Amino acid sequence: IRLRMPTINIDGEVTTLATVPEVVEALESCAVTWEKLISIALEHELKRVPQDNGPLAEVDLWRERIDNLSALIEQTQLPEVQKVLEILQEAKSEHIGDFQVVLSDLRKHQVEAIDNNKLLSTLERHLKKLAYGSGFDVILDTIPSLMNSLRMVWIISWHCNEDERMVPLMERIAWEISRRVYKDVDIHRLFKEDRAAAKKKTVDAKSTLEQWKKCYFAVRAQIEESEGEQHWEFDQKRLFEKTDYMASVCQDLYDVLQVIEEFYNTFGPELKVVTGDPQRIDDLVRQVNGLTSPLEELTFDPFSIENTHDWKLIMEEFKKEVTVENVKQIFVENLKDPPLYKNHPPLAGAIYWSRSLFYQIKRTIIRFQEVEGLLSSERGKEVKQIYLQVAKRMKEYEDQKYSQWREETEHNIPRLLKNTLLAATTEEAATHASPGTSDVHFIVNFSPLLQEVIIETKYMEHLGLPVPEIAKYLALQEDKYLRYTNKLKHMLDHYHKLMGTLNEAETKLLDDQIQELWKVFESGQKRVKWNSLGVDDFIVRSTQATRKFESLVHQIHNNSEDINSKLLFIESTNLFKFPLPKTGDELPNAKEFFEYVKCERAKDVAHMVRNYTAIPQLLKKVEGRVANTSSGKSPKLASYYAYWENRIYQMLTQLIVKNLHAFNAAVLANVPLFQTEAVLSAPEIILQPSASKIDKMTAQCVRDCVEVTKHFVRWMHGTCIECPPQHVKEDEVSTFSFYSDVSQNPLVVKQAVLITQNVHSLLASLSKYLNEWKRYHVLWKLDKGIVMEKLATENPACVTFDEELQVYMKVAQEVTQQPLVKDEQFIRLQLAPLAYALQENARGWVTSLGKVLNESARQELFSLQENIQVG
Repeated sequence: IRLRMPTINIDGEVTTLATVPEVVEALESCAVTWEKLISIALEHELKRVPQDNGPLAEVDLWRERIDNLSALIEQTQLPEVQKVLEILQEAKSEHIGDFQVVLSDLRKHQVEAIDNNKLLSTLERHLKKLAYGSGFDVILDTIPSLMNSLRMVWIISWHCNEDERMVPLMERIAWEISRRVYKDVDIHRLFKEDRAAAKKKTVDAKSTLEQWKKCYFAVRAQIEESEGEQHWEFDQKRLFEKTDYMASVCQDLYDVLQVIEEFYNTFGPELKVVTGDPQRIDDLVRQVNGLTSPLEELTFDPFSIENTHDWKLIMEEFKKEVTVENVKQIFVENLKDPPLYKNHPPLAGAIYWSRSLFYQIKRTIIRFQEVEGLLSSERGKEVKQIYLQVAKRMKEYEDQKYSQWREETEHNIPRLLKNTLLAATTEEAATHASPGTSDVHFIVNFSPLLQEVIIETKYMEHLGLPVPEIAKYLALQEDKYLRYTNKLKHMLDHYHKLMGTLNEAETKLLDDQIQELWKVFESGQKRVKWNSLGVDDFIVRSTQATRKFESLVHQIHNNSEDINSKLLFIESTNLFKFPLPKTGDELPNAKEFFEYVKCERAKDVAHMVRNYTAIPQLLKKVEGRVANTSSGKSPKLASYYAYWENRIYQMLTQLIVKNLHAFNAAVLANVPLFQTEAVLSAPEIILQPSASKIDKMTAQCVRDCVEVTKHFVRWMHGTCIECPPQHVKEDEVSTFSFYSDVSQNPLVVKQAVLITQNVHSLLASLSKYLNEWKRYHVLWKLDKGIVMEKLATENPACVTFDEELQVYMKVAQEVTQQPLVKDEQFIRLQLAPLAYALQENARGWVTSLGKVLNESARQELFSLQENIQVG
């Protein structure tokens, strides 16, 4: 549309032209024409609709509207048009108002178009992915982002935040998603594609359709939770009716593909080998191929809601064929090993399974009968005939299982009720068990077949089948047998748990009591049966015997815990307790250190020995409960005494090894425990006390540690009584202790040698360090008197004296700068006495040199005085 410009000359002033009637009249005619043209163009533009059903067409529409309306507005901005309007405004023409109204309406719609186009442009990238994306994965990823963008449009737009604008746009988006599904899921080609790819395609298509609805409700929930946002609640039928229906169709197609795949898997090469009838399997495969023919030859659109009824009929027909054939196949394949419901017994469970399959196909046939004409077709008649054949086979199968159960039940119940109450793990195991054995295991000898008969009986009655009187009586006694088995099992579990707590020594100790308990169990193994009258009496006697045995075991274990606590006290004793520093950092000397360790050890040994000597009393308590004596030398407890004596030996060995290991760690640690001094004993620099004495004191401390075991006297053979001292010679008495065994233990010897070696290395390192001080040997190796006498005879110059004095002064100063303490592992070396001796020697040399220099100067002075007098 082009606005026609006025033909009259409008050059000149606006105020002048507005007073010329001919000019005003011509311009009014022109303005009326413009108003009509703009009104017609605007009306035409507002009636325009998108060119297709997709959302991108909506975007294009608003973009074109901007172009069209902007073109009109640009014409109204031309200088000629503006001058015409000014003249008419000046002339106060009645037509100028109508034109201004149309022009304002034009501008309002332009602003709306610009706003809508700006916001819809933010959606364009997502909409193009919907329309042209390479697959469902792209669409699935796009929908959430697109829905969030729609929310932003809803929130910030001045024109799109109303239902009449937002619903059509979202409806177009739903149409686009549906179009992509319809395009990609082509039912005529779907069943010819690779099954895995086809299944994935239907799953992805359904997920895409569901994603559209899911994301809508997710965004709506966000809007409802936020404050200040206008809630959206649109016509869900318009938005989701078609996509929901298409999703259900996709699920149907997936179900068909899944069933077909299961059939192909069932009728594979393995089934040909098992059945030995490959021709029959090939026929079944051809039948499976024909199942999808009605779907591939559809003459209507399955995704159209208008065809819902027709699609349901197709799917019912498919399910009918699949159900009857599938149930038949399941029945044939599982005849020998039918899948049972949870807790169902084998035979009644098999009948339940068979009946459930029968009811399944029966319900299917009945449902299909309700659809007029569905079973009257040729194929329907074939299906009905298959149903009758399968039903007949199922009835024969049920009768066979019931007969089998009845026969087995009448034969087994009398035989199984004659079983004894208990059985051992091996035949006559308890009778022939060797003394001290604990591996005999008793079980409740209630046959699982009896329990199975009881369950079978209940289920057979539920199935409406007659049961034998003997089975019915057994089922009525179920609570009694359950009570018997529970009590026996509880008693045996208690017994086995007790036996599990006994070690080998305790088992041998209690051998008589165990045999006595087994005698009680023996009647349950040999005489008392499940149909006996003495079952309750046996349960009472065996339970009481087990409790009596339990009481004895607890008493034995209580005494064992007391003994173990005493052994633990002994084993945890620290045999190397070190003294604390005297004042500040001052450490004890070597002798003080080792004397302290020795004294503390003596105190601890006294406590250890008291605990050790209390152990026989505890063993005598055990003897009293087991053998009714308290002599400490009962033959029944000989192995038990030996067990604890061996435990004591292991404990003492561990005690010594652990303490030696800890002392060795203290030797190697850089934490000094005592101090020694370095002193000058010309011509040598030595330790005080000497290295050999420190070595001897350390070795003696280690020996004393091992000799602690001499205080633990061994027991006489077969008893817990200490061995009396033995007179080896007239004046020599020997005590039989654990020392001889512990001291020779390789672990103890290894730790003792290791400590000795480490101390040797440490003392050698200190000696090597002291050798470095021998660089000052000139201070004590030369005879001071001879050196000074020789120096006096040479009559040296003062410079010579000065050089010598500087040497000794430098030595004295250098000594003062040396560290006076050296920590090496567990020894602190005090160097102050050595440094003081060296300084004193240096000062002595300086003093001697001073005397020689003084004497030389005095003689020179006297000589000079004589020369002066003579002169």
